[in-house]
Amino acid sequence: MTPSRPETGNRFDRRKARTRRKLLDAARVILSAGTAHESSIQDITDAADVGFGSFYNHFPTKADLFTAAVEDVLEEMGARLDELSSTVQDPAATFAQSVRLAGRLARRQPQLAQVMVRHGIAYTDSDRGLAPRALRDIAAGIDADRFQVSSARLAMSTVAGALLAALQLSLTDPAFDDDTVYDQLAEQLLRMLGIPAAEARELATAPLPGPVN
Repeated sequence: MTPSRPETGNRFDRRKARTRRKLLDAARVILSAGTAHESSIQDITDAADVGFGSFYNHFPTKADLFTAAVEDVLEEMGARLDELSSTVQDPAATFAQSVRLAGRLARRQPQLAQVMVRHGIAYTDSDRGLAPRALRDIAAGIDADRFQVSSARLAMSTVAGALLAALQLSLTDPAFDDDTVYDQLAEQLLRMLGIPAAEARELATAPLPGPVN
């Protein structure tokens, strides 16, 4: 469940925001369990502990709720990465740090990781969450002649697929349930982007900002 957010506005606005938050949190649990298709709106409102009729004050359909819930997960992760990011000038170092932090953050929140693995690939063209941040970092690396790829979008899609696959391994195989998996992933992705092997290893093992939780 997401951390509580500061409440603003009048009493009605605050109550409405709390109800929406409850619906999103319930949807996230359902998405992580892989039961979205079989869950009815009644199931969702029961899980959220809100009235059935209140659902339609926030979302036209069940699909709209689940779309918003996935975007909520991805934006939460992206915002946390922004919060942890240090003032690194080298775009290759920024990229490596983001991959390593994303894996660690998701690994510590299995519900979030499950939602990302099950639904994240469909949001690689979203303007919220991890995708635009990854695209920004890769484009910066290309502009600085650090990355030797011709298409930032294609590179970003490759990175997204690799991260989601690594998260899947972390969730299903104890041998991969370790933070160093994401250091190795960052190193391999840097090499794919054109960074020499020795430098990729150095960037992928540099100290990280923290704490990561």
